[in-house]
Amino acid sequence: MRYYDKLIFELSREGRTGYSLRRNEWTESSASLPAALLREEAPALPQVSEVDVVRHYTNLSQMNFGVDTGFYPLGSCTMKYNPKINEEIAAMPGFQGLHPLQPAATVQGALAVYEGLDKALAAITGMARFTFAPCAGAHGELTGLMIMRRYHQLRGDVKRTKVIVPDSAHGTNPASAAVCGLEVVVVKSNADGLVDVNDLRPLLGDDIAGIMMTNPNTLGLFEKDILEIAQLVHGCGGLLYYDGANMNPLLGVVRPGDMGFDILHLNLHKTFSTPHGGGGPGSGPVGVCERLVSCLPVPRVERGSDGLLQVCGRPGTSGCADSAGQVSGFMGNFGVMLRAYAYILMLGRQHIRFAGKYATLAANYIKESLKDCYKLPIAGLCKHEFVYDGLVDDGSRKDADGHVVREGATTLDVAKRLLDFGFHAPTIYFPLLFHQAIMIEPTETESKETLDAFIEAMRAIAAEAAEDPAILKGAPHAAPISRPDETTAARRPILKYQDECLSQ
Repeated sequence: MRYYDKLIFELSREGRTGYSLRRNEWTESSASLPAALLREEAPALPQVSEVDVVRHYTNLSQMNFGVDTGFYPLGSCTMKYNPKINEEIAAMPGFQGLHPLQPAATVQGALAVYEGLDKALAAITGMARFTFAPCAGAHGELTGLMIMRRYHQLRGDVKRTKVIVPDSAHGTNPASAAVCGLEVVVVKSNADGLVDVNDLRPLLGDDIAGIMMTNPNTLGLFEKDILEIAQLVHGCGGLLYYDGANMNPLLGVVRPGDMGFDILHLNLHKTFSTPHGGGGPGSGPVGVCERLVSCLPVPRVERGSDGLLQVCGRPGTSGCADSAGQVSGFMGNFGVMLRAYAYILMLGRQHIRFAGKYATLAANYIKESLKDCYKLPIAGLCKHEFVYDGLVDDGSRKDADGHVVREGATTLDVAKRLLDFGFHAPTIYFPLLFHQAIMIEPTETESKETLDAFIEAMRAIAAEAAEDPAILKGAPHAAPISRPDETTAARRPILKYQDECLSQ
């Protein structure tokens, strides 16, 4: 372990400080605190110099991998680069100093951002209106399902308590449905990786609230039967919900609203290039077709008869009786919306279509370049992402009696070894349709040179696996930590410093 990789407590030396405060000018009596609030003993804080603190945390920051440091091909996550102009606009003092309880007359510019982003996303997706209240993608899913339930309740159709979810769906789909009190019904995929229409038909009935889908699906394949699926679901009285996780390749090319979807959520951190990961803040706006607009959560931004924008509506009040309710304290994370709006305006109507096209081109370029080394379970044109099913030759060997004499490399081994080449690993073991799934999504922001370097690294790893899989099984070789016990870390996390931690 390098010296500054240690815990900050391990760098501590008694009596060492890195700051100097002015002497307290307040008298002891005026600064006294109630006895119940006083500590019985001083907190066990590390005692370190300023240079140790700076070097320690700077070193830790350099150990993190992100889109600003290298290629991040996580499938289904759309880890595209975030242009810095987005950050500059979100940091403008006029936006940063706002408070959500200010009078509407003093925040007309901010409300105009809501209105403008609403119109832009409606044009891009084919929806009528949006709510920006949901604070994450999964929160958007829940909100969309709440709208779906509210629509059926208003029509007295309370028996519709089931939602159909494809077996290739994101895990958040059935989870969100369960949280919303809906029963999940799984529809199977066919041999081509698409929703099996013949399996769907028997599932439809007067108890179906709707279907949750993404198109292209989790395998990166376009659901070519989507118009027939929409007709079947609408025919039984259900609604179509669009999971916007895979919206990126459709930008300016195809709109979910034109496919027949009634509700959708978008992940601004994916499609519209806002910060991704790190625990938040996020944004998962939800759009609806015209007949569902009255069911949108409140409050909403509306333009009054005087031409000024207003924040309107509270649950149960006049004009909001149909609303699905209130899903967040105010109207979502404004700074994230600013970044997304800046991204959309920067590309403009004439250029936004190239984002999806370049993402699709990049994915197919990698897929075709590596299919002789990695198993491609479903051939043909993909969209923004694709899935391999492990290595063509994983290096495993058996003797004449069929006993394994050498264990081959797994998808996990490939992912760990890729770190040694300076690339983040793709998504692995998802979707669950394939045992050794490797899911790759390059996005449109990567150059051909970066893609070629990634392809070269993946080919080198495939060669190592065939010749000496032990190289992969010991990887990563250059990282500060090689292979931690991830299961134990998740199930028995140590969340605070203790002396005995150092021996574990």
